[in-house]
Amino acid sequence: MAFSLRSEFIISLVLILNTLAWHAMSVCTLCEFNIAEQHKQWMVQYGQTYKDREEKEKRRAIFEKNLRFIEDFNASGNRTFKLGINQFSDLTNDEFVRRHTRYLASKQPKSPRNASLRQQYPTGDVPESIDWVEKGAVNPIKDQGNCKSCWAFSAVAAVEGIMQIKSGKLPSLSKQQLIDCDTESNGCEGGSVDYAFKYIVQNEGIASEETYMYKEMDGTCDSTKAAQRAAQIKDFADVQPGEDELLKAVAQQPVAVWIAKGGMNFQSYSSGVFNEDCGEQPHAVVVVGYGTSEDGKFWKIRNSWGETWGENGYMRIQRGDDSSTGLCGLASRASYPIANQKIFTPIVKLRAAPFLLTSYSCVRPRCLAI
Repeated sequence: MAFSLRSEFIISLVLILNTLAWHAMSVCTLCEFNIAEQHKQWMVQYGQTYKDREEKEKRRAIFEKNLRFIEDFNASGNRTFKLGINQFSDLTNDEFVRRHTRYLASKQPKSPRNASLRQQYPTGDVPESIDWVEKGAVNPIKDQGNCKSCWAFSAVAAVEGIMQIKSGKLPSLSKQQLIDCDTESNGCEGGSVDYAFKYIVQNEGIASEETYMYKEMDGTCDSTKAAQRAAQIKDFADVQPGEDELLKAVAQQPVAVWIAKGGMNFQSYSSGVFNEDCGEQPHAVVVVGYGTSEDGKFWKIRNSWGETWGENGYMRIQRGDDSSTGLCGLASRASYPIANQKIFTPIVKLRAAPFLLTSYSCVRPRCLAI
């Protein structure tokens, strides 16, 4: 009798263990299936294709690794921000950095108006919060694609913002003109926001996006299109380093800034107030506001990676960091365009600026007079 009971117990135990083992195998198989299916759906959503099966398997493995990283991060708790799947989810972090980083921060020229903002802006308290997106001074999010033109997108967004603030009308301005015609920058291999501002001043304006459309590649400067000016600035100024000075500037208008980015958390940022290490690679964005949420004080930045990254293309990043130049160096290199006192009227009839009387064939990196 005892032997029979023991035999039944052993048989039952074996059956239970076999069932658990089968279930574990089934879950694992289902997990792999789900990842493959998620990658397939991701490919459809982002229009991604691969040259062959080998490349697809390589990217699926990277996608899986990134997905697990995201899930582990979000499950860890005590975070003020979350990560998520986006258009960069089949890239390693090294690939992401190489493809989307090339801002020539070291080449920033010094603005002749690089004075304390106490001389530029009224004294007194700044608003507790401001959002230039809500105020209508920011265009919809754009995507720079595989051209390393963050500097051009940042400069243009800052000019668009001050034009709307001064005139009540929000123009959509050309990034491609800066890529093709600003010869002090390097087009799709990187550039400088201040050089972009300098070019717009010297050219006596910049064309609209409709006139000089974005091509996501380097091109020849079209002086005819460049002369059809839709907006104009008279100068630009650099903000003194530090979050207090940046706060005064952003209270008045959107401000172009340099930040350090490149880490996996930055690559996969989805929502919330970012408060961790950003990486080391320079990137240009625009600060379009600031405020306070349940997760603390933040800056609101406008990126140029499309609406599928971050909070519909935006990021909130911690404000009030212990460092002197803010988290990710956000308050270390900032500049803004200065508008004319008179409201600019876009040029309808072509009018060449004096230095454009010579026709230029502008191919990276130099302009050749012809």
